Amino acid sequence: MSWNDKLKDTRNQLRSLNKTIPDTTRAFGGLSKAVKEGGVLEFKQKEFIALGIAVAVRCEACIAFHVEALVRAGATREEIGDVLAMCIQMGGGPATMYAAKAIDCYDELTAE
Repeated sequence: MSWNDKLKDTRNQLRSLNKTIPDTTRAFGGLSKAVKEGGVLEFKQKEFIALGIAVAVRCEACIAFHVEALVRAGATREEIGDVLAMCIQMGGGPATMYAAKAIDCYDELTAE
């Protein structure tokens, strides 16, 4: 499955979840907005952290969403690579496998 397909499928699944538990998902959305807009770190820095966590916990849908946000924020392949290097240093072999998925996602989402 392509990363674009994964994003589409995940969004469809989230729409279904939102209909089932709207209060919970609305509250989570509020939390997400608050942490991304507040604080001293810039949005892109926060998304780099989120990508690192997504790789560490092996969440492909999270990787796709955070790489997509980083592409929109102007992150370069080299910046993504630097984050992934830290993931590998902290997470060893499993992080290496998911770092490879994250760079593949970046390449697909930035292909013209």
